Amino acid sequence: MFKFFVIPGHDRRLIPEGRLSGPMPWVIAIMIFLTVLTAAAGLAMTRAMSDVSDELSSRATVQIIEANPQVRNRQADMVAARLRTLPLVEEVRVLPPEEIDALIEPWLGTQDLADDIPLPALIDVKLARVATDAEYQSLRSMLQSIAPGARVEPSSGYIAPVISLVRSFQWIAFGLVGLLALATGAAVILSARSALNTHTETIAVVHLLGGTDQQISRLFQRRIALDALLGGLIGLAGGAVIIWLISGQLSAIGSGLVQSVGLDWWSWLIIAVIPILGMFLAMVTAKLTVTGALKKIL
Repeated sequence: MFKFFVIPGHDRRLIPEGRLSGPMPWVIAIMIFLTVLTAAAGLAMTRAMSDVSDELSSRATVQIIEANPQVRNRQADMVAARLRTLPLVEEVRVLPPEEIDALIEPWLGTQDLADDIPLPALIDVKLARVATDAEYQSLRSMLQSIAPGARVEPSSGYIAPVISLVRSFQWIAFGLVGLLALATGAAVILSARSALNTHTETIAVVHLLGGTDQQISRLFQRRIALDALLGGLIGLAGGAVIIWLISGQLSAIGSGLVQSVGLDWWSWLIIAVIPILGMFLAMVTAKLTVTGALKKIL
Protein backbone atom coordinates (compact mmCIF):
# COMPACT_ATOMS: atom_id res chain seq x y z
CA MET A 1 0.00 0.00 0.00
CA PHE A 2 2.87 2.33 0.80
CA LYS A 3 5.22 0.95 -1.84
CA PHE A 4 5.18 4.21 -3.77
CA PHE A 5 6.95 5.86 -0.82
CA VAL A 6 9.94 3.56 -1.37
CA ILE A 7 11.35 5.27 -4.47
CA PRO A 8 15.08 5.76 -5.14
CA GLY A 9 16.36 9.26 -4.53
CA HIS A 10 17.47 9.79 -8.13
CA ASP A 11 13.93 8.98 -9.31
CA ARG A 12 12.36 11.34 -6.81
CA ARG A 13 14.55 14.18 -8.08
CA LEU A 14 12.79 13.95 -11.43
CA ILE A 15 9.84 15.76 -9.85
CA PRO A 16 10.88 18.27 -7.14
CA GLU A 17 9.03 17.95 -3.83
CA GLY A 18 9.35 21.31 -2.14
CA ARG A 19 7.34 21.10 1.06
CA LEU A 20 4.85 23.94 1.57
CA SER A 21 6.21 25.68 -1.52
CA GLY A 22 3.06 25.32 -3.60
CA PRO A 23 -0.65 25.92 -2.96
CA MET A 24 -1.56 22.22 -2.68
CA PRO A 25 -0.58 21.64 1.00
CA TRP A 26 -2.33 24.83 2.08
CA VAL A 27 -5.50 24.04 0.15
CA ILE A 28 -5.57 20.59 1.76
CA ALA A 29 -4.87 22.16 5.17
CA ILE A 30 -7.91 24.43 4.81
CA MET A 31 -10.10 21.53 3.65
CA ILE A 32 -8.98 19.28 6.50
CA PHE A 33 -9.40 22.14 8.98
CA LEU A 34 -13.02 22.63 7.91
CA THR A 35 -13.59 18.87 7.81
CA VAL A 36 -12.27 18.45 11.36
CA LEU A 37 -14.55 21.19 12.69
CA THR A 38 -17.59 19.87 10.82
CA ALA A 39 -16.96 16.26 11.83
CA ALA A 40 -16.43 17.32 15.44
CA ALA A 41 -19.75 19.17 15.41
CA GLY A 42 -21.56 16.14 14.00
CA LEU A 43 -19.93 13.73 16.47
CA ALA A 44 -20.59 16.06 19.40
CA MET A 45 -24.27 16.35 18.48
CA THR A 46 -24.46 12.56 18.12
CA ARG A 47 -23.10 12.12 21.63
CA ALA A 48 -25.39 14.83 23.03
CA MET A 49 -28.48 13.18 21.52
CA SER A 50 -27.43 9.80 22.85
CA ASP A 51 -26.75 11.07 26.37
CA VAL A 52 -29.93 13.13 26.60
CA SER A 53 -32.09 10.38 25.12
CA ASP A 54 -30.66 7.78 27.51
CA GLU A 55 -31.20 10.09 30.45
CA LEU A 56 -34.75 11.17 29.61
CA SER A 57 -36.06 7.90 28.21
CA SER A 58 -36.05 6.43 31.72
CA ARG A 59 -37.68 9.45 33.39
CA ALA A 60 -41.25 10.67 33.64
CA THR A 61 -43.08 13.61 35.13
CA VAL A 62 -46.36 13.35 37.04
CA GLN A 63 -48.52 16.47 37.33
CA ILE A 64 -51.27 16.73 39.91
CA ILE A 65 -53.71 19.37 38.68
CA GLU A 66 -56.00 20.48 41.49
CA ALA A 67 -57.14 23.99 42.47
CA ASN A 68 -57.39 23.26 46.19
CA PRO A 69 -53.82 23.30 47.58
CA GLN A 70 -54.66 21.00 50.52
CA VAL A 71 -56.26 18.41 48.26
CA ARG A 72 -53.44 18.78 45.76
CA ASN A 73 -50.74 18.17 48.35
CA ARG A 74 -52.61 15.21 49.79
CA GLN A 75 -53.07 13.66 46.34
CA ALA A 76 -49.39 14.26 45.53
CA ASP A 77 -48.34 12.40 48.67
CA MET A 78 -50.70 9.51 47.90
CA VAL A 79 -49.51 9.29 44.29
CA ALA A 80 -45.84 9.37 45.38
CA ALA A 81 -46.47 6.64 47.92
CA ARG A 82 -48.20 4.49 45.31
CA LEU A 83 -45.39 5.00 42.80
CA ARG A 84 -42.78 3.84 45.31
CA THR A 85 -44.48 0.46 45.50
CA LEU A 86 -44.19 -0.22 41.76
CA PRO A 87 -41.32 -2.41 40.50
CA LEU A 88 -41.07 -0.24 37.38
CA VAL A 89 -40.24 2.83 39.48
CA GLU A 90 -36.73 3.27 40.85
CA GLU A 91 -36.91 6.72 42.42
CA VAL A 92 -39.67 9.22 43.24
CA ARG A 93 -39.19 12.86 44.21
CA VAL A 94 -41.94 15.40 44.88
CA LEU A 95 -40.73 18.82 43.78
CA PRO A 96 -41.00 21.42 46.57
CA PRO A 97 -42.97 24.63 45.81
CA GLU A 98 -39.84 26.79 45.73
CA GLU A 99 -38.35 24.59 43.01
CA ILE A 100 -41.54 24.86 40.95
CA ASP A 101 -41.43 28.65 41.38
CA ALA A 102 -37.84 28.63 40.08
CA LEU A 103 -38.94 26.68 37.01
CA ILE A 104 -41.64 29.19 36.03
CA GLU A 105 -39.70 32.29 37.09
CA PRO A 106 -38.12 32.93 33.64
CA TRP A 107 -41.61 33.13 32.07
CA LEU A 108 -43.90 34.50 34.80
CA GLY A 109 -41.53 36.54 36.95
CA THR A 110 -40.55 36.37 40.60
CA GLN A 111 -43.85 37.40 42.20
CA ASP A 112 -45.73 34.85 44.29
CA LEU A 113 -48.27 33.32 41.94
CA ALA A 114 -49.54 30.56 44.17
CA ASP A 115 -52.50 32.67 45.35
CA ASP A 116 -53.46 33.76 41.82
CA ILE A 117 -52.65 30.72 39.68
CA PRO A 118 -53.19 27.14 40.93
CA LEU A 119 -49.83 25.60 40.07
CA PRO A 120 -49.79 21.81 39.71
CA ALA A 121 -47.80 19.57 41.98
CA LEU A 122 -44.90 17.96 40.14
CA ILE A 123 -43.39 14.55 40.83
CA ASP A 124 -40.13 13.51 39.17
CA VAL A 125 -40.06 9.77 38.51
CA LYS A 126 -36.99 7.75 37.58
CA LEU A 127 -37.85 4.43 36.02
CA ALA A 128 -35.88 1.22 36.33
CA ARG A 129 -36.02 0.85 32.56
CA VAL A 130 -37.59 2.42 29.50
CA ALA A 131 -41.37 2.05 29.72
CA THR A 132 -43.61 1.20 26.80
CA ASP A 133 -46.66 3.22 25.72
CA ALA A 134 -48.92 0.53 27.18
CA GLU A 135 -47.15 0.77 30.54
CA TYR A 136 -47.52 4.55 30.54
CA GLN A 137 -51.22 4.21 29.79
CA SER A 138 -51.64 1.69 32.59
CA LEU A 139 -49.76 4.01 34.94
CA ARG A 140 -52.03 6.93 34.02
CA SER A 141 -55.17 4.89 34.67
CA MET A 142 -53.89 3.72 38.04
CA LEU A 143 -52.85 7.19 39.23
CA GLN A 144 -56.04 8.85 38.01
CA SER A 145 -57.96 6.54 40.29
CA ILE A 146 -56.07 8.20 43.16
CA ALA A 147 -55.90 11.74 41.74
CA PRO A 148 -58.36 12.47 38.89
CA GLY A 149 -56.19 15.38 37.72
CA ALA A 150 -53.01 13.33 37.47
CA ARG A 151 -51.07 13.42 34.21
CA VAL A 152 -48.10 11.22 33.38
CA GLU A 153 -45.75 12.29 30.62
CA PRO A 154 -42.37 10.81 29.62
CA SER A 155 -39.66 13.41 30.02
CA SER A 156 -38.34 12.68 26.54
CA GLY A 157 -41.50 14.16 25.06
CA TYR A 158 -40.68 17.63 26.36
CA ILE A 159 -37.39 17.80 24.51
CA ALA A 160 -38.38 15.84 21.38
CA PRO A 161 -38.50 18.98 19.14
CA VAL A 162 -35.00 19.93 20.29
CA ILE A 163 -33.72 16.42 19.57
CA SER A 164 -35.27 16.57 16.09
CA LEU A 165 -33.57 19.91 15.42
CA VAL A 166 -30.19 18.64 16.66
CA ARG A 167 -30.57 15.53 14.50
CA SER A 168 -31.12 17.77 11.47
CA PHE A 169 -27.95 19.72 12.28
CA GLN A 170 -26.11 16.41 12.68
CA TRP A 171 -27.04 15.23 9.18
CA ILE A 172 -26.16 18.64 7.76
CA ALA A 173 -22.73 18.40 9.38
CA PHE A 174 -22.06 14.94 7.97
CA GLY A 175 -23.33 16.09 4.58
CA LEU A 176 -20.83 18.96 4.67
CA VAL A 177 -18.07 16.46 5.42
CA GLY A 178 -18.99 14.64 2.20
CA LEU A 179 -18.99 17.89 0.23
CA LEU A 180 -15.60 18.84 1.65
CA ALA A 181 -14.27 15.43 0.59
CA LEU A 182 -15.50 16.10 -2.95
CA ALA A 183 -13.89 19.54 -2.89
CA THR A 184 -10.62 18.00 -1.69
CA GLY A 185 -10.73 15.48 -4.53
CA ALA A 186 -11.33 18.30 -7.02
CA ALA A 187 -8.33 20.21 -5.64
CA VAL A 188 -6.16 17.12 -6.03
CA ILE A 189 -7.29 16.69 -9.65
CA LEU A 190 -6.37 20.29 -10.46
CA SER A 191 -3.02 19.91 -8.71
CA ALA A 192 -2.23 16.66 -10.54
CA ARG A 193 -3.11 18.13 -13.92
CA SER A 194 -1.03 21.21 -13.19
CA ALA A 195 1.95 19.07 -12.21
CA LEU A 196 1.59 17.01 -15.38
CA ASN A 197 1.56 20.14 -17.53
CA THR A 198 4.60 21.49 -15.71
CA HIS A 199 6.64 18.31 -16.19
CA THR A 200 5.53 17.37 -19.71
CA GLU A 201 9.09 17.38 -21.04
CA THR A 202 10.35 15.29 -18.12
CA ILE A 203 7.61 12.74 -18.73
CA ALA A 204 8.56 12.53 -22.41
CA VAL A 205 12.23 11.92 -21.53
CA VAL A 206 11.31 9.22 -19.01
CA HIS A 207 9.20 7.51 -21.66
CA LEU A 208 12.09 7.62 -24.11
CA LEU A 209 14.35 6.02 -21.49
CA GLY A 210 11.93 3.14 -21.05
CA GLY A 211 9.93 4.41 -18.08
CA THR A 212 6.40 3.10 -17.71
CA ASP A 213 3.20 4.93 -16.93
CA GLN A 214 3.08 3.17 -13.57
CA GLN A 215 6.53 4.47 -12.60
CA ILE A 216 5.62 8.01 -13.60
CA SER A 217 2.28 7.75 -11.82
CA ARG A 218 4.00 6.65 -8.62
CA LEU A 219 6.18 9.75 -8.67
CA PHE A 220 3.22 12.10 -8.91
CA GLN A 221 1.21 10.00 -6.48
CA ARG A 222 3.96 10.15 -3.87
CA ARG A 223 4.37 13.89 -4.21
CA ILE A 224 0.64 14.62 -3.90
CA ALA A 225 0.18 12.14 -1.03
CA LEU A 226 2.97 13.76 0.99
CA ASP A 227 1.55 17.23 0.29
CA ALA A 228 -1.88 16.02 1.38
CA LEU A 229 -0.52 14.43 4.56
CA LEU A 230 1.45 17.53 5.52
CA GLY A 231 -1.47 19.83 4.82
CA GLY A 232 -3.80 17.46 6.66
CA LEU A 233 -1.65 17.53 9.79
CA ILE A 234 -1.61 21.33 9.71
CA GLY A 235 -5.39 21.40 9.32
CA LEU A 236 -5.82 18.86 12.13
CA ALA A 237 -3.68 20.94 14.49
CA GLY A 238 -5.64 24.09 13.74
CA GLY A 239 -8.98 22.32 14.10
CA ALA A 240 -7.95 20.72 17.41
CA VAL A 241 -7.06 24.13 18.83
CA ILE A 242 -10.46 25.57 17.84
CA ILE A 243 -12.29 22.54 19.30
CA TRP A 244 -10.36 22.88 22.56
CA LEU A 245 -11.24 26.58 22.85
CA ILE A 246 -14.94 25.98 22.12
CA SER A 247 -15.06 23.05 24.56
CA GLY A 248 -13.75 25.31 27.32
CA GLN A 249 -16.49 27.84 26.64
CA LEU A 250 -19.23 25.20 26.53
CA SER A 251 -18.11 23.73 29.85
CA ALA A 252 -18.78 27.11 31.50
CA ILE A 253 -22.44 27.06 30.44
CA GLY A 254 -24.77 25.58 33.03
CA SER A 255 -27.27 24.02 30.62
CA GLY A 256 -27.34 20.25 30.85
CA LEU A 257 -28.00 19.81 27.14
CA VAL A 258 -25.12 22.12 26.19
CA GLN A 259 -22.76 20.48 28.68
CA SER A 260 -23.51 17.10 27.13
CA VAL A 261 -22.11 18.41 23.83
CA GLY A 262 -18.59 17.03 23.84
CA LEU A 263 -16.24 14.49 22.33
CA ASP A 264 -15.29 11.16 23.83
CA TRP A 265 -12.19 9.15 23.05
CA TRP A 266 -13.57 7.38 19.96
CA SER A 267 -14.72 10.70 18.50
CA TRP A 268 -11.20 12.06 18.91
CA LEU A 269 -9.90 8.88 17.28
CA ILE A 270 -12.14 9.46 14.25
CA ILE A 271 -10.99 13.07 14.03
CA ALA A 272 -7.33 12.02 14.33
CA VAL A 273 -7.55 9.75 11.28
CA ILE A 274 -9.10 12.44 9.05
CA PRO A 275 -5.67 13.52 7.69
CA ILE A 276 -4.87 9.88 6.91
CA LEU A 277 -8.17 9.50 5.09
CA GLY A 278 -7.45 12.72 3.24
CA MET A 279 -4.08 11.35 2.16
CA PHE A 280 -5.65 8.14 0.85
CA LEU A 281 -8.27 10.19 -1.01
CA ALA A 282 -5.49 12.24 -2.57
CA MET A 283 -3.57 9.07 -3.49
CA VAL A 284 -6.50 7.45 -5.25
CA THR A 285 -7.59 10.64 -7.00
CA ALA A 286 -4.04 11.41 -8.13
CA LYS A 287 -3.51 7.90 -9.47
CA LEU A 288 -6.73 7.96 -11.49
CA THR A 289 -6.04 11.46 -12.79
CA VAL A 290 -2.40 10.85 -13.75
CA THR A 291 -3.03 7.42 -15.28
CA GLY A 292 -5.87 8.75 -17.41
CA ALA A 293 -3.82 11.75 -18.54
CA LEU A 294 -0.78 9.61 -19.44
CA LYS A 295 -2.91 7.37 -21.62
CA LYS A 296 -4.10 10.41 -23.54
CA ILE A 297 -0.54 11.71 -23.90
CA LEU A 298 0.57 8.46 -25.50
